[in-house]
Amino acid sequence: MIGRNEGERLIRCLQSLTGQVRQIIYVDSGSCDGSVEAARNLGAEVVELDTSRPFTAARARNAGLAAVATGTEYVQFTDGDCEVVEGWIATAHAFMEANPQAAVVCGRRREQFPSASVYNRLCDAEWDTPIGPAKACGGDALMRLTALHDAGGYRDELIAGEEPELCLRLRRAGWEIWRLDAEMTRHDARMLRFGQWWQRSRRAGHAFAEGAALHGASPERHWVTETRRALIWGAVLPAAILIGAAFSVWFLLLALIYPAQLLRLVQRMGWERGAFTLLGKFPEAVGVLEYHLNRRRGRTRTLLEYK
Repeated sequence: MIGRNEGERLIRCLQSLTGQVRQIIYVDSGSCDGSVEAARNLGAEVVELDTSRPFTAARARNAGLAAVATGTEYVQFTDGDCEVVEGWIATAHAFMEANPQAAVVCGRRREQFPSASVYNRLCDAEWDTPIGPAKACGGDALMRLTALHDAGGYRDELIAGEEPELCLRLRRAGWEIWRLDAEMTRHDARMLRFGQWWQRSRRAGHAFAEGAALHGASPERHWVTETRRALIWGAVLPAAILIGAAFSVWFLLLALIYPAQLLRLVQRMGWERGAFTLLGKFPEAVGVLEYHLNRRRGRTRTLLEYK
């Protein structure tokens, strides 16, 4: 498990794994809330990341992998703000044993408090992915260690989107990713403010852009469509409307494309998700543009931080 200043959420995460696994490894990214001591007191093996290097979830997961005991076949990854549902490890393990081509298996991640905010509800809906063969997993998943090693693990430098990028490489090597119809984890997002949602969407845009830069030219066209949508709806169209309006007010009529798009999305996913899906294109566009601007300047990092 990985985390930074998770407080009581980390304790609940550790307690949820007791008795389900043989080894618990907690990777800490510079916590100052006593997380390291709490994890050790609950029997976890603790890996503290060097604070002189930028933190990423990918780097933390790789550091945890390096501490896995010899002879281990499977590793359950989870974030420190999650609780692993009792019985999930056994269910996932049985599936892996019966399906030797499976490299990754995940189940249903749910928000623990979806009614706390609209942003939590949006997260809960996002976690409800289709059951069966999948293209990618999220931060919570059980993985086959030999497949992980063959793929070279995670990309340390990725700020976000590290799991889909890893799954892409695994699928290229002939491995399978599966989503089971089983409860897996409870996630405590504590996303109560608009600014938190905006930052999360901005990180998503950054992940789209970086993923497309890495694998967009491949047959999978990894995140090319998502990057283009963010740029068109969140940057190109608004810029065209504003620039055109400087010459003629008739250009403002182009703004009607947004309510038309909203109605299309609402028909498919309801008002709440439809509205935030459209609104999310603006912070996503910021993330995409930020990635490309920093890449052009030769910078490898952005203002985005792994929490």
